[in-house]
Amino acid sequence: RRTQAGFQIIDKAALRCSNLIRWKFSASTVASKSASEELLVRLNTNGWQVLKTTSQQSRTLKIFYMLGDTISKSGQYDIAVVDLFSGAAFIWAELVCAALKALDKPFILVLHGGGLPDFAIKHPHRVKRLLNGTAAVVTPSQWIAQAFAHWRSNIRCIPNAIQVSAYPFRLRPCPEPRLCWLRAFHAVYQPWLAVEVVARLKADFPAIELTMIGPDKRDGSLERVQELIRQHHLEDAVHIVGGVAKPEVPRWLSQGEIFLNTTNVDNTPVSVIEALACGLCVVSTNVGGIPYLLEDEADALLVPPDDPQAMAYAVRRILTEPGLAERLSRNARAKAEKFDWTNVLNSWEELFIQVSQAV
Repeated sequence: RRTQAGFQIIDKAALRCSNLIRWKFSASTVASKSASEELLVRLNTNGWQVLKTTSQQSRTLKIFYMLGDTISKSGQYDIAVVDLFSGAAFIWAELVCAALKALDKPFILVLHGGGLPDFAIKHPHRVKRLLNGTAAVVTPSQWIAQAFAHWRSNIRCIPNAIQVSAYPFRLRPCPEPRLCWLRAFHAVYQPWLAVEVVARLKADFPAIELTMIGPDKRDGSLERVQELIRQHHLEDAVHIVGGVAKPEVPRWLSQGEIFLNTTNVDNTPVSVIEALACGLCVVSTNVGGIPYLLEDEADALLVPPDDPQAMAYAVRRILTEPGLAERLSRNARAKAEKFDWTNVLNSWEELFIQVSQAV
């Protein structure tokens, strides 16, 4: 039941059912849009009518508000989109999907998070039941699509996207030792690894600097980073910015030359795509979906996880090896352009239209 406009979602709306579950707001940090929230903005701009669940800040109350929205607003939407993560968020998604099934509402399940494949191995029956009860399954990563293929063979891969034109490109043929790190201060992202890299390079590159951008998730990671800075006497070399608003990210990234992605678990991180768009030379741990996103020696250098020495050596190569930085920088922008919203939004619209026609 499409509207007369042709491209609007059926009569009503798509209801985001579990995106805001994972958001933690703090007065000391600035929250930026997730990939899912950015999708909502793009759909609205393109004329789709979209509802989203409450941004209730209490973790305890969120599931009750979300279930309440799913049920009380059932007459206002025809298709639901549920973001699926591992851990406690998986339970919340299960409850929302159970409510949608009881309401006979079709829903699209979107698989996120580098920890989801391991979670599925531990809980195969729950995952299989959830995947088989949905109208469509989407993931931003081929890695997750392959990991879940034996539970559901027709998983669609729609990548995370950015507006590439918002990220100014600068070729880095002879980069300065200015490093950049952009994630949340949380143990899963190993922020202290970036500090260890600087400590190993400081003697040979006295002007080296590291800018660390991201909110504090309050698990002790920020404090560990600060302690390492003191231990290595890097107070003048490492600058912690904290969380920044999404529109400010291109400006901060553009000040750097080399981007460090230090995580132990990853999928298709938007932060890495943003760095590619700016032409930074990317050095990343080779984990999860990263090798599906980045090509080693072509548009990035990939190193083993938990290995500051290997990451420092990769940075050293970029700073000293003729032609390497220019190749990585040029290919980085070319890779990022594949993730522009112009291409990705079309895929979402086609999926919504297909699901609405089957209702």
